Amino acid sequence: MRKAYKFKLQNQSNTVRIGNMIDDMWQIHVHIRQLDRRYHHMLGKNISISRLNAHVAKLKKRTKTHWKDLPSQVVQDVVLRYGKSRDAFFENIKARKAGETTRKVGFPKIKPRQKYNSMTFTQAGYELEGNRIKINCIETGFSFHKHREINGVIKTLTLKRDRCGDYWICFSCETVDNTEPKSKTGQSAGFDYGNKTFLTSDAGDKIASPQFFKQSLRTLQSLNKALTRKVKGSGNWYRACRALARHHRKVARQREDWQWKLADELCTKFDILCFETLNLDGMKRLWGRKVSDHAFYQFLQILQQKCAKHGKPSSKSDNGLRQQNLAVIVNTLTKTSLFQIDSGHVPNVGLTTTGTSTLLSISNGQAWLPKVERHSDGGLLEKTAVARKHKSHALACGYH
Repeated sequence: MRKAYKFKLQNQSNTVRIGNMIDDMWQIHVHIRQLDRRYHHMLGKNISISRLNAHVAKLKKRTKTHWKDLPSQVVQDVVLRYGKSRDAFFENIKARKAGETTRKVGFPKIKPRQKYNSMTFTQAGYELEGNRIKINCIETGFSFHKHREINGVIKTLTLKRDRCGDYWICFSCETVDNTEPKSKTGQSAGFDYGNKTFLTSDAGDKIASPQFFKQSLRTLQSLNKALTRKVKGSGNWYRACRALARHHRKVARQREDWQWKLADELCTKFDILCFETLNLDGMKRLWGRKVSDHAFYQFLQILQQKCAKHGKPSSKSDNGLRQQNLAVIVNTLTKTSLFQIDSGHVPNVGLTTTGTSTLLSISNGQAWLPKVERHSDGGLLEKTAVARKHKSHALACGYH
C-alpha cells in the first residue's frame, strides 16, 4: 500500500534557500514551455523529453550557470512532469474522437510564479537522519516536526511551500501496512445528500454539516477588506495575503477533521454504506458556495480511504466509489438509472424519498424503483414497480 507522510519544517532562517530553489525550478518550467512552443511554431511538432533534458544540461554549462547548483534529478522531474501533462492532452484528444470519454484535458500552460510551489526528489539528493533532512546541493540541513514514524520504503520526497509562507516535507512510501480491521455489525444504510441536510439516512436520521466556511464569513470579509486597502506588492499587502490564506487553511482543516471523524463513525457503525451519484459541478453552478462548503466529493474520498484502512476492499468507478461485490440503488425523478449486484447475498436497504432524489431498496435480489408519472396539473405521481437489474454508474461504498 502507498502512503504519504507530511511534516512541517521548523521556522528557520535558512528555509528561504528552499524557496530560492523552487523559484529556480519555476524558471526551468517557464523556459521549457516557451522552448516547446517556439519549436512547434517553427517545425510543426513538439520537442521530445530527452532533447529537452539535453538542452537544459547544455544551458547549465553556458548561459544558466546558476542552475548547476540544482539537483539533476529534480530538474529532470520538472521536465518529466511537463511531458506527462502534454502526453495526457494528446491522449485525451484521441479518446474523445473515439468516443471513449467526454472529459476534456487542456494543454499545459505556464504556471504563475506564486503557484509553482514544490520540487520532488526521486532517488538521491538528500540525507535523512531522525527529524533532520540535508539537501546535498546546498549543503544545508533543515529540521521538521516529526510527529510520527515513517514506515515503508521512501520512494519520493517533496518539498512544498504553501500560500501562508510555511514549508512542508512530504514522503511517499511503499509497502506500508496501514490496515486496522474492524468487527462486523451486520448493519447497512443508504444516505442521500442534500443542501439543507448534509446526509439523510434511509431510517430518517439526519446529519447536518457545520458549514465552517459560512461560520467564518464575517472574519473573511474583514480580512479581504484589509487586503484591498493595502498597496499591491508592498510588505503590508503580503502580510495581509498570508493572514487571509491562514484563515482559509483553518477552515479547510476544520472541515477535513469533521469529515474524517464522521467517516470513522459511519464505518464503525455500518458494514454497508450506499450513496448516490451526483453531478457536483452542475450543482455548484446552481447553488455555488453551499455545495463547495459541504465538500461531498472530498468526504467520499475520505470514506474510501477509511474503507481501505479497515480491510474492506473497494474500487473506483467513473463517478466515484464502487464496491466490487456490491452496488448502490439510486434514482432521480428525471432519470431512471439502476444497478446490479454481483454477489449472491444481498442485504436489505430501505426505501426513502428525499427532495428530488429517491433512494431505492434491494431485497433478495429485487430492486424496487418508484415509477414517476406527471399529472395534467404538473404534479408528480409515484408508483412502485419492480425494476430490471442492470449495471449503471451509481456511486457505492460497500462494506462486507
